[in-house]
Amino acid sequence: MKITKDMMIAEVIKKFPNTVEVFFENGFHCLGCAMSAHESLEDGCSVHGLDVDEFVSKLNAKLEEKE
Repeated sequence: MKITKDMMIAEVIKKFPNTVEVFFENGFHCLGCAMSAHESLEDGCSVHGLDVDEFVSKLNAKLEEKE
């Protein structure tokens, strides 16, 4: 399964806990906040000033490392 920009942040962390490192490296230090359950990766990237496609690529690359 690939991560997509419309997935909720909390959903990604729950399904793929090994991606937490990528979130922290890119300024997402509030993973436990209430908004993470209702904010998509695209929304989060917008708030943090990140390119969503680049960020999703990093997350998916982290998944491939595990395999």
